[in-house]
Amino acid sequence: MKIAVVGSGVSGLVVAKLLSSKHEVTVYEADHRIGGHISTVEVQSSGRIFNIDTGFIVFNPLNYPLFTALLDELEVVTQPTKMSFGVKDDRTGLEYCGNSVNSLFAQRKNLLRPQHWRLLVDIRRFMAQGALQARADASMTLLEFVRRGGYSKGFDQQFLVPLASALWSCPLDSIHQFPVRFVLEFLENHSMLQLSDRPEWRVIKDGSKTYLEKLLASLKVDIRIGSPVLLIERIQSGVRLTVGTECIEYDEVVLACHSDQALRMVQSPTESEAEILSGFPYQTNDVVLHTDSSLLPKSRRAWAAWNYRIPTTPSTQATVTYNMNILQGLDAEETFCVSLNETDQIDPAKIIKSFRYEHPVATIEGELARLRRSEMIRHKGISYCGAYWGYGFHEDGVRSAVEVAEGFDIRR
Repeated sequence: MKIAVVGSGVSGLVVAKLLSSKHEVTVYEADHRIGGHISTVEVQSSGRIFNIDTGFIVFNPLNYPLFTALLDELEVVTQPTKMSFGVKDDRTGLEYCGNSVNSLFAQRKNLLRPQHWRLLVDIRRFMAQGALQARADASMTLLEFVRRGGYSKGFDQQFLVPLASALWSCPLDSIHQFPVRFVLEFLENHSMLQLSDRPEWRVIKDGSKTYLEKLLASLKVDIRIGSPVLLIERIQSGVRLTVGTECIEYDEVVLACHSDQALRMVQSPTESEAEILSGFPYQTNDVVLHTDSSLLPKSRRAWAAWNYRIPTTPSTQATVTYNMNILQGLDAEETFCVSLNETDQIDPAKIIKSFRYEHPVATIEGELARLRRSEMIRHKGISYCGAYWGYGFHEDGVRSAVEVAEGFDIRR
């Protein structure tokens, strides 16, 4: 068959690789670069070159089995990383990092603050009971969970919501409406509710571009960049794509783009398509690679791999800074940071490059839509894949591609 794949992120490239073993595949990418959230920037500093990731960064073999298998197949070299999470609360001045007792009390004055001890007690209780609570009512929101569980305001605003906001790159008010089961199942599955025996997180040596290059080299498909698909029509012989001024017919098409983009492309979507795809909204985030370490906590003891900043005035977006020196093990004189939605706080002279990424937002509707995943594979000539079918991470993108390939009777 002749199959078109729309989108060249991890989902699109993996599904193209799998389908091309038996079919003729063409990949269409609207952008002038390939990779989606696989984005590495080459930076020169002090006479050395550093490859710094700005989108996809970390994974672990336990929770990313399909992605890990792909890296092994491509012979991609990886290295361990340090995963830690910290909070900088501009409203109260609180700074802490969960890496150790020393970093939990990075500000020594917190040893004498009852509210900080209550925060830590609630975190401990949450981790001890989280596995059981992950089976909570699917209709319960995170805010309802906090209230019913009797958790403190500090636990809610200075730990749970910032953590979820950092994980899914979503604003605090949206996080409160996340389905609690979605959040807790993710934390449980990724061993983030454990105080010990956590999986080893890893990064790709020399940046994720190295895995992208090897993946592209393994493909036997036609990739057309700068080719936005404007319209997809179901016709008697298959599907017809309008790409610019050109109309091209295929037997089937796989939409490996965001759900809202896919829904806009398909002419006269079916009732199932409209109902299911509308359950996955997206949040746009401004992402900046820079060297302004003032966005990190004042106390270096509180510096973490992921640093969430709670601004004095409520933000409509997630405000988090990733310390790339920690995450990628960079032996650099400068501290390289990747910040979300903090552009106005960054010294313009220290900005290296800016991006805009979109991330899926978890909703109750999305939870219900995922139960109907099978309906969206080879649905009248159109299949859908993307990280939004899971938790929104790289493994979910690979898994959704594998599921589509299995719909074509192709197994890894």
